[in-house]
Amino acid sequence: MRTIDTIYINGSFVQPHGTEKAPLFNPATEEQIGTVHLGDEKDVDAAVRAAKSAFPAMSQSSKAERVAMLQSLHDAVAARASDLTDAMREEYGAPASFIGFSVTHAATAFLHMAKTLENYEFRRHIGHAEIEMRPAGVAAAITPWNSNYGFICSKLATAIAAGTTMVIKPSEMSAIQTQLITECLHAAGLPNGIFNIVNGYGHVVGAALSAHRDIAKISFTGSTVTGRAILQAASAALKRVTLELGGKSPNIILDDADLDLVIPQVLAVGFTNSGQACIAGTRILAPESRLAEIHDRLTQAVATFKVGDAGDPAVRIGPMVSEKQWDRVQSYIRLGQQEGARLIIGGEGRPEGLDRGWFVRPTIFSGVNNDMRIAREEIFGPVLCVVPYRDEAHALEIANDTVYGLQAYVFSSDIARAKRIAERIEAGRVVINGAPHEPLAPFGGFKQSGIGREFGTYGLESFLEPRAVLG
Repeated sequence: MRTIDTIYINGSFVQPHGTEKAPLFNPATEEQIGTVHLGDEKDVDAAVRAAKSAFPAMSQSSKAERVAMLQSLHDAVAARASDLTDAMREEYGAPASFIGFSVTHAATAFLHMAKTLENYEFRRHIGHAEIEMRPAGVAAAITPWNSNYGFICSKLATAIAAGTTMVIKPSEMSAIQTQLITECLHAAGLPNGIFNIVNGYGHVVGAALSAHRDIAKISFTGSTVTGRAILQAASAALKRVTLELGGKSPNIILDDADLDLVIPQVLAVGFTNSGQACIAGTRILAPESRLAEIHDRLTQAVATFKVGDAGDPAVRIGPMVSEKQWDRVQSYIRLGQQEGARLIIGGEGRPEGLDRGWFVRPTIFSGVNNDMRIAREEIFGPVLCVVPYRDEAHALEIANDTVYGLQAYVFSSDIARAKRIAERIEAGRVVINGAPHEPLAPFGGFKQSGIGREFGTYGLESFLEPRAVLG
């Protein structure tokens, strides 16, 4: 049983002022594996004071100094990749493929931002004005449980590249992972106060950060509902805000697609991170002319998917993060049937042979129209909907008929045709034929999937303010 009883402020692990505690679980066994002591508003004040005190020196640091910090952070995180993997597997239970990506992504986030920084010009001239890109001020990062390491490291990397300091509030459900990544970051030897990490509930620590008078910039990843609350709190002081929120990504199979190649990729992006991903392609848009064939292919493929403990590398679907999340996913599987959709595989309850753990049967609904709640609301679990379409225009109409616009997927044997479709999709990213992640490209959403962008130059500039000096 682990006890996480410290937070990280001004370069030291310290006891929180807050007295609340939260249990930590292994989602594959439902067993409690630890307890975390949570921070409160006074801890937020202390963390912000430390970040504010460190800000003047950090804001005046050179590009070379920041690049060196980012390199040190990369090295410190990479050195403990095995420990990070073990902690994520135990506390979160994601499949091995996702954990492998997440741990590597956490370390390389610092290198990608260092590359961006090296090529970035902080001073420019426009006419007779000198333009200087200056750090916006002390930043706050609020991160979720579904990729703990990645969100902490990518947001911190961007803040450091911008020359600002940061207070981070991770999910209290990921405290063992947070403790470990904090130890890594501490080992990098950065000056005190540049980053500070406070465990706590969103309605306590997150709310205090969102409203704090000395926070100038907020970077949040999480639900659209919480994003709205943060935006409202930040608006009182006109804080700069980046929000990466929910999604209901269209996963479009064009009628010329080679299903031997496409079906595995459609399911990979649909069930990514056991479906607990904002970018999951959960709406499979299938041409009516090939609907029966696509149903058969999907059913056959999913029947081979192994569900279970992430310690088994053959597992494709891990557990839901919590009992609450398991209940939520079960409620949507019931709802889909009540709405008239037809199960082609999966359904309620645990998979056969698993009587413990928050495991969900990978589920696909057919007979879905885009007015059903299961086609419109983010379920955040391994539940996919097949929505038929008549032609390209109809596919685009369905794809864009959503309040979300984070990521979309297009599969076709004709790249030019796929690109024509991609140009008309309302989403921050469109992935054609399973193209790999590009860490320097901007990431963020249209509509209610967020405000602003992360990664690369676009992410860096979200932490900067332009100042014009005329002379």
